[in-house]
Amino acid sequence: MASSKISRLFSLLLLLLISSFLSPTTAASPEINQQEGQDEPSVGVNLGTDVSNLLLPADLVAFLKVQRITHVRLYDADGDILKALAKTKIRVIVGVPNNQLLGIGSSNVTAATWIGRNVATYYPDTLISAIAVGDEVLTTVPSSAPLLMPAIESLYSALVAANLHTQIKISTPNAASIVLDAFPPSQAFFNQSMNSVLLPLLQFLSRTKSPLMMNLYPYYVYMQNKGVVPLDNSLFKPLTPSKEMVDPNTLLHYTNVLDAMIDSVYFSMKNLNITDVTVLVTETGWPSKGDSKEPYATVDNADTYNSNLIKHVFDRSGTPLHPEIQSSVYIYELFNEDLRSPPVSEANWGLFYGNSTAVYLLHVSGSGAFLANDTTNQTYCVATDGVDSKTLQAALDWACGPGRANCSEIQPGEYCYRPNNVKSHASYAFDSYYQKEGKTAGSCDFKGVAMITTTDPSHGTCIFPGSKKVSNKTRVVVNSTVVNGADKISAVDRSLSIFLALALSQLFNSFIS
Repeated sequence: MASSKISRLFSLLLLLLISSFLSPTTAASPEINQQEGQDEPSVGVNLGTDVSNLLLPADLVAFLKVQRITHVRLYDADGDILKALAKTKIRVIVGVPNNQLLGIGSSNVTAATWIGRNVATYYPDTLISAIAVGDEVLTTVPSSAPLLMPAIESLYSALVAANLHTQIKISTPNAASIVLDAFPPSQAFFNQSMNSVLLPLLQFLSRTKSPLMMNLYPYYVYMQNKGVVPLDNSLFKPLTPSKEMVDPNTLLHYTNVLDAMIDSVYFSMKNLNITDVTVLVTETGWPSKGDSKEPYATVDNADTYNSNLIKHVFDRSGTPLHPEIQSSVYIYELFNEDLRSPPVSEANWGLFYGNSTAVYLLHVSGSGAFLANDTTNQTYCVATDGVDSKTLQAALDWACGPGRANCSEIQPGEYCYRPNNVKSHASYAFDSYYQKEGKTAGSCDFKGVAMITTTDPSHGTCIFPGSKKVSNKTRVVVNSTVVNGADKISAVDRSLSIFLALALSQLFNSFIS
């Protein structure tokens, strides 16, 4: 009797042991969140709205979430967008437009009303982290400079009255040109004609523990100093020691232009005896397209700059002067603002087109969960809507000819011949070329008639080249549905685990009974 009970108990234990050993464990894939606290360095995006057919607020926020963007800056305080951002954990900087400075700066009541309508109404459901008062006021609208500090002080008083002054910071974005003699950084100083505003501003920022907001563009530094500033320094490319910029006064080595620009701001503040205010880069970026006078506004350079910028921020290496302080940055910008006036580059700073397709694919693998727009994600190259057939045919001919794309699947009788039209055939050929080239920057352009998408263009039995190459794993077609071989194996493993556990248990019972 005891022997029978022991054998049954042993059998049960064996069943549990085998099941636990054979059954697959689902490992949680932790999402790296480099942008979790306000003290952590973050990469955000500027959201300009001079865009044709801008996404509706709800769709825009859904897009931000899909792209894993956790910090945005608005140039105003759009109520619909702020409402849509509620309960999303996306931190937002709201802006006071320059044309509202007069009213706010001259009336505490107007300032209190502005805070009540544009901040208190939405906070804390919408995580408003800061208020940017004006934009480059000292350099673009100097006549409004005397209004800047009264506006900032009035808004701050309204935040205090609403008991929000410790959660929400107030500052004003400044152009890099407020700093003179910017290199070497140790010799930099603020334009003295602006000190009557800058000194009270910095004292306010020090008192309220708020950052100095700066719009810093290595692109413009390079364009204005070609032959002096190497392109590689501007793009964060790895440098040999001989190519590093060295400050002769401090002997600090600078491997990129942005760090030098940030340190020039720190040295300028130090000249005014301000040493406890950090720099927040509210704008930086690189245009992907320009006119004949802007030959360095290219997709490759934009991709390189922004990808390396993101890696640099998440490396937390700080600057040569302040390696302990990593400035957060906001990339200019999320969308190409196609309604912008010339030059051409003004409309081509975005990571995405207005229809939410990527302008180029960032290379930021391993640098935190910033942007699903990354070459590690599955992407495809397809023909852009609205292009005339003649232009598409020329691009198709090049892709299948000199471009050496594999166009066998769009021949008569093959899987991707239907629908038999230029756009469908061009999309297949474009994707074949794009995948063949390793999805490198510029390989999905075809003189502007192609675009990158994260939506698989495969249809029916026509499987696009990108779909065949997911992680180099075997894919099989079952009822025209693409199934990842790894998923099938894992399903078989689970069934086999259960079967083996039961079978071995039964075998053991038979053996000992």
